[in-house]
Amino acid sequence: MASVDIPDQHVRVWDLPTRIFHWVLALAVIGSVISAKVGGAAMSWHFRLGYVVFTLLAFRLVWGFVGGRWSRFASFVRGPGTILRYLRGDIREADRFDVGHNPLGALSVLGLLGLLALQVATGLVADDEITNVGPLNQFVTSATAASATSWHETFGQYGLILLIVLHIGAIVYYLRRWKANLVRPMIHGDKPLPADTPPSRDDLATRAAAVVLLAGCAAAVTYIVQLGG
Repeated sequence: MASVDIPDQHVRVWDLPTRIFHWVLALAVIGSVISAKVGGAAMSWHFRLGYVVFTLLAFRLVWGFVGGRWSRFASFVRGPGTILRYLRGDIREADRFDVGHNPLGALSVLGLLGLLALQVATGLVADDEITNVGPLNQFVTSATAASATSWHETFGQYGLILLIVLHIGAIVYYLRRWKANLVRPMIHGDKPLPADTPPSRDDLATRAAAVVLLAGCAAAVTYIVQLGG
């Protein structure tokens, strides 16, 4: 008896909170880079946008454990063996690399989030010895502040720009090489996938929980920033 091919169905992969996080973070990072380059009065916006990034990173950290199925770290953070197997082209049906992030994409995401976290941390204690001082600068030594400032303005900044360029380049590569549009699912949330693919939960309760979590993260960031007086 001939097998019947079951057509792909649109499956919810990226829940709304994850999608909003992604685009707001992108805008905040772009704005922070531009404001830093402009300098002067624009630095007040650089600090504000830095606090927004701080809040979003805190939100994403928690959401990586309680969010939609494919937004959770458990769904895309892979061990070295799986990454090497992926690079060799040994892909198994149970891997589900086609749903959320593949192993290389996951490394890119983790690298970007990690570098952003380091930029936020160094910015909080930085001191350019002119007019701009991080809110937590008083809690570190002058040597630590100098090192943090140097990293924030050089390696951290240019490393972040490099990762963003590589991220965009990967999106273009997958579109041209594999005809895989990675941007569209991050807009409407769905991808055409086999019907047996478990979707991410994205109902009203999930979205309400995300709002509460975001508010909590914003309150925590506000508290931390105000510790500096």
